[in-house]
Amino acid sequence: MRGAAMSVITAVSGFVLLTVTVVLGQYGWGVTYTSTQICAVKGSTVEIRCTFTYPSTINGIRVDKKFWFIRDENKELVDLKTESEYRDRVQYQCEDNDCTLRISDLRESDSAEYKFRFITNDPGGKYSGVPGVTLTVTGPQLQVHVRRSTVNSYSNWTELTCHNNCQLPDQSSYIWYRNGHKLSSDEQYLHLNTFDSADSFHCAVKGYEQFPSPTVYAPKLPSVSVSPSAEIVEGSSVTLTCSSDANPAASYTWYKEDVINPLIYQNQHFFFSILPSDSGKYYCTADNDLGQKRSESRTIDVKYAPKLPSVSVSPSAEIVEGSSVNLTCSSDANPAASYTWYKEDVINPLSYQNQHVFSSILPSDSGKYYCTADNDLGQNRSESRTIDVKYAPKLPSVSVSPSAEIVEGSSVTLTCSSDANPAANYTWCKEDENSPKASGHNFTISNIRPEHSGRYYCVAHNNRGTHNSTLQLTVVAGKSKIIIMNIIRLTLVVLILITLLVLSLLTRRKKRIILKTEPNEPVEMTEVYSHPD
Repeated sequence: MRGAAMSVITAVSGFVLLTVTVVLGQYGWGVTYTSTQICAVKGSTVEIRCTFTYPSTINGIRVDKKFWFIRDENKELVDLKTESEYRDRVQYQCEDNDCTLRISDLRESDSAEYKFRFITNDPGGKYSGVPGVTLTVTGPQLQVHVRRSTVNSYSNWTELTCHNNCQLPDQSSYIWYRNGHKLSSDEQYLHLNTFDSADSFHCAVKGYEQFPSPTVYAPKLPSVSVSPSAEIVEGSSVTLTCSSDANPAASYTWYKEDVINPLIYQNQHFFFSILPSDSGKYYCTADNDLGQKRSESRTIDVKYAPKLPSVSVSPSAEIVEGSSVNLTCSSDANPAASYTWYKEDVINPLSYQNQHVFSSILPSDSGKYYCTADNDLGQNRSESRTIDVKYAPKLPSVSVSPSAEIVEGSSVTLTCSSDANPAANYTWCKEDENSPKASGHNFTISNIRPEHSGRYYCVAHNNRGTHNSTLQLTVVAGKSKIIIMNIIRLTLVVLILITLLVLSLLTRRKKRIILKTEPNEPVEMTEVYSHPD
């Protein structure tokens, strides 16, 4: 028969643990439990007292056997005294209708539900008190609870409470320890106005000094770990972890140096896709109600490929032929970038430095330049930068069109050209004349006359300087004049020839008288004229 009247009263070496009365019974059979839950400390002794009843109307009834049990074997309940693990640790103290179970040197394995059973001489008089009493045996259950007041900066205090998960009687006395040394207080509460953050505290109950509470203390120097521990590359996932030995457990806060506000209030700080701007020094603080400690700073160095390089030109003003010019390439990169300079439409690199120097720049150096920046993580190319070298006009080239003989009355164009930057302006002049003849590349003379002959010079000029070239212009007479002159010349020639012919004829018509004479004989000369018929 189950449900016999039963009473259980327990104590754990002076610990009052039962506060609730539970009555189990039926038709005069009954069990009274004053608690169904008992908490006891490992190594201590527990007493469970039971009071049972049975009907007095049954004549001659008596109790033949009383025992406690926690299990059955082959459907037979096993007396606790016969269990090997309880041998020499269990006692029954039974008198009249009271029976007390006493278990000494409690072990954690003793945690179980304990039930009382009695057997009478009545054939149906076997009774068990079900459910029984649940006993929980634990290790040291003392905890120091910390409460800190931060009402204002002038009234800071900390209160420690020695708390036990197993209820203790009001008359229990406590022992407090600071850094392992006993304090004079025997109260459950320890009030501290000041203390060193290096101090540690724990408590115990008098009589159970072998079961002290865990020690409470402020956080120790936090350690910081970085994952992954290898090189940190832009875009990767990085975790900073802060840990500190502290009791009560520490709360954590992450900071970045030179940033006022905290980053996060957790022991871990995550970068799901870390950026170059995340590089820097990080530290954490660990704090509880007993104090705070700051970690050493940890440097995060994010590696990344070169960003878009920027190109600067010095001087930034107008670039003039012959001046010194520096091209500088710079790129944000980690590790630092290596640089190479190129000129568009030129295959080979110009230089392998971040600066390309023109010590005396030439017009031929004008063009588009760019640089590349590269490191182990990649390469990037800058935008092209135009270098426009300004210079004074070079020696002008002058020409005449047509290039053949210049004949009076024709049209003649003089052309001047010069290499210059900015482009040259042109002025035509004639020597020994004050006023310019024309401006522009070309100077055209229509219906040219002999008086146009002479030395002409072209002046090429821009804001950087001037240069000039000279040419000789010779104008010859026109065709009509040449014909007339030729006629005159021919006429003169004909007249001369006629004169010569007349003279020749006259000479031929003369008759010579050849006188024959003797030696030393005078000669008589007679002039004979012939007349025409």
